[in-house]
Amino acid sequence: MNSAEWHARIESSGEVAGAGFLVTPRRVLTCAHVVHQAAAGTLTVTFTERPGSPAVPARVVADGGWGGGPTDLGDLAVLELAHDVPIAPAALAPVDAAHGHRPDRPRKLVVYGFPVGFDEGTLAEYRITATQLLNREWIQLEAWQPGGQPLAPGFSGAAVTLVDTGEVVGMVTAAAGDRGVHNGRMMPTEVMARYWPALDGLVPTADHGTADRARLRELVERAVRAGLDGDPGRRVRLYEAARGPLDPDAPEEGFDSLWSAALFVLCEIDGDDAATTVARFTAHVESLFQAPVESAAAPDWSPILVDLQHSGAGDGHVRVEVSAYSGGRRHPVGSDTVAQAGLRAYVQDRIEAAFRYLTPGCDELITFALPRDWIDLPVDRWASTPDDDTPLGCVYPLVVTDQARRRAGVRHQLTRVWNRLDSVPGARVHRVECGSPEEPRRLRMRLRQDDACLAAFATAPAAPRTRPHFDTSLNAPAPMVVWSREGCAAGPDEPCAGGDGCVGKTFLDELDTCLSGVPPAELPRRVLALREEADAEDGHWAHDIQLLWDDPRVFTDPHGQAPAQVHSPVA
Repeated sequence: MNSAEWHARIESSGEVAGAGFLVTPRRVLTCAHVVHQAAAGTLTVTFTERPGSPAVPARVVADGGWGGGPTDLGDLAVLELAHDVPIAPAALAPVDAAHGHRPDRPRKLVVYGFPVGFDEGTLAEYRITATQLLNREWIQLEAWQPGGQPLAPGFSGAAVTLVDTGEVVGMVTAAAGDRGVHNGRMMPTEVMARYWPALDGLVPTADHGTADRARLRELVERAVRAGLDGDPGRRVRLYEAARGPLDPDAPEEGFDSLWSAALFVLCEIDGDDAATTVARFTAHVESLFQAPVESAAAPDWSPILVDLQHSGAGDGHVRVEVSAYSGGRRHPVGSDTVAQAGLRAYVQDRIEAAFRYLTPGCDELITFALPRDWIDLPVDRWASTPDDDTPLGCVYPLVVTDQARRRAGVRHQLTRVWNRLDSVPGARVHRVECGSPEEPRRLRMRLRQDDACLAAFATAPAAPRTRPHFDTSLNAPAPMVVWSREGCAAGPDEPCAGGDGCVGKTFLDELDTCLSGVPPAELPRRVLALREEADAEDGHWAHDIQLLWDDPRVFTDPHGQAPAQVHSPVA
């Protein structure tokens, strides 16, 4: 989950006043002392983990009755944003989660604030000194390590989170005030709920395991982003199908979102059977992704194959062969050795000629067969015709495949895989992260299992740290591979952890949302839609998407005509 996006920077008249965190799509919590001097109409909230997103106007709608002094109680303010924001709210942890299970092994806590010089935000690591509540209001924090980032102005209002789950256990309200003393105070969530009762319904019970809570929140976030939130009746049906005989009825007013239904399960259901209920509800949410996203029949593809090869006549030339497949036959359209300067024009002309062999109104598919060292070629960005610069990949479904996979043995393996995929309701994305990719041999085993489907890469094929994994995916052979030609920007000497802000992680997160649940046969059509969106929107995550999609059955010639063979003119 992109949990860091809910961290907020509070500004007054354009100046940083402190920190806060999103708890509903329209509510942000912070300290009362952060906003008490702000003039009406001057408060704004910025979500810094969404670079480029505009500040959102806000106003104070509730507080804890803070008196204005550093030791006064009720230092809490609730801000209402001018509109809902499309960000998953912070996940709150059960009461006492910050304490850990053993006093000799405290849990590491992380705080994200905006002290002077760090307008973009910085992190501090802390732990609680003891479980005792000071004045029934605060828990004392102390630095995890001597010399770490001290709490300072700019951290006030920041969420205190568990480092391993990202769940919120409290809010920073004060620093020590003495130079060199690295401690402070936080208001735990149960105290915050005392001042703002609406928070009570957001704190889960301790009867649900950490992994179960994280899994449910991840699925709900994906469902919301994919537009699968559903109508109020469907949300109630999901809950009613999951609840046990002793669990409470759904609220009479229903649930205003899938989030509120999930929070009801996590926060209102406890006892011995709580884990069973959350597991059933999680399974029902997951089933939302298994329904076909589109009701249209699977395409009956008629491909136009553009075969590009090294010519053997020098670096400035390319061997090109174009064929059309229709009615179970291959129709050769043209072949030649072409200078690179004239390659695009030649391909444009032959693709146009190839359409004459296709059945009118059929599902056309442009396929480029490329040598492996050209597999990242941006053929989808080539102009569609000499007098229309609309990218080819924004006009037709367009995919690439690897020349080395044209061998008969590989085609036999792929045919068997695709026969199995015909019964798969939706693509399952196997993520190859840029930070810590799995060992190539293990990846090969994973991609050869029955549920393997779509290998998705956070980096481009040429990236040294994942090139072996990319080659493994092609050799497995994976029926579908997708990546961004931009990929993660980290070089071989600056390894990326794959965290929030990484281009590669963002690509995989968005891909997981957009392609999970799409039947494998329809992926070229779905990627076409993504390319059209990206062409109309600057900075779109799918601008450089490349899809290797390889179903040998669409190139079948029942009359025995062999696939196009390319020969070097030197031979």
